Amino acid sequence: MTEFLDIVLAASFWAAALRIATPLIFGTLGALLGERSGVLNLGIEGIMTAGAMTGWLAVHLGAPLWAGILIAATVGALIGLLHAALTVHLGLSQHVTGLGITLFAASLSWYLYRLYVPSSGSPPKITPFAPVELPVLSGLPWLGDALFDHTALTWLALACVLLVAWVLWRTPLGLALRMAGESPQGCEAQGVSVFGMRTGAVMAGSALMAIGGAFLTTAAFDSFYFTMIQGRGWVCIALVVFASWQPGKALLGAVLYGMFDAFQLRLQPLVPSIPYQLFLMMPYLLSIVALVLVSRRARVPQALMQPFRKGER
Repeated sequence: MTEFLDIVLAASFWAAALRIATPLIFGTLGALLGERSGVLNLGIEGIMTAGAMTGWLAVHLGAPLWAGILIAATVGALIGLLHAALTVHLGLSQHVTGLGITLFAASLSWYLYRLYVPSSGSPPKITPFAPVELPVLSGLPWLGDALFDHTALTWLALACVLLVAWVLWRTPLGLALRMAGESPQGCEAQGVSVFGMRTGAVMAGSALMAIGGAFLTTAAFDSFYFTMIQGRGWVCIALVVFASWQPGKALLGAVLYGMFDAFQLRLQPLVPSIPYQLFLMMPYLLSIVALVLVSRRARVPQALMQPFRKGER
């Protein structure tokens, strides 16, 4: 029991929880934006893979780190545009299209990576983002190591939570976006383009998803390998439901998942008699339990996954 408390009270545990949560924050916010406008994006796993690969590749070819993030976001937005063209404008199944986007983006990323790196040996490395030293705060005992020893991308993820919440609830743009997901006919009656709102939301959301993937290759690690997303995209889909489509709750869900994951990583060496695969299951299992408990009260956007046709009532 004392060993468990030592894990939870260690500053490194909380730092790891927030670090693990960072790509989930980006991915969940991206999925939330699309679903608020009425479009489910199951392509998130592939989009995160594409963001991870293109961000890493751009930096490896000589681009600055922030340029790599910008390129990853652009690639994500373009894949989002493809998803929007198929689902918003052509009205195809959002489930099928999303799964197709995942397969397409992940396969294309791996193909391009293998063109650049034909060898199956150790992947090339880059110099990743370094933690940002905050005046006074980074030097605080325990708190400095636990909460203020992160890269700029983690701070960007936290800022995006505030930005998305502000846009959704405090601006006319956010009101129009939510109307597109709740009552697209009402949105059209107000003279707002439902196609434009949904397309823009899917592109912006996909850009955030790609930045989440790029975090893994430019901040958490220093190279790209194909399985590095490890189902984070699917976790983000679940976290959107857990969060009831609220940015603040999305942050809470991502950090909770990060805590579960950080805890199981530290628990493995303490109980070597238990197969490590069982520990790896813990974050996913606890996420499912939380999802089941919370989803009963979740209020789904009324027009989610409903194709919109102009003039149709």
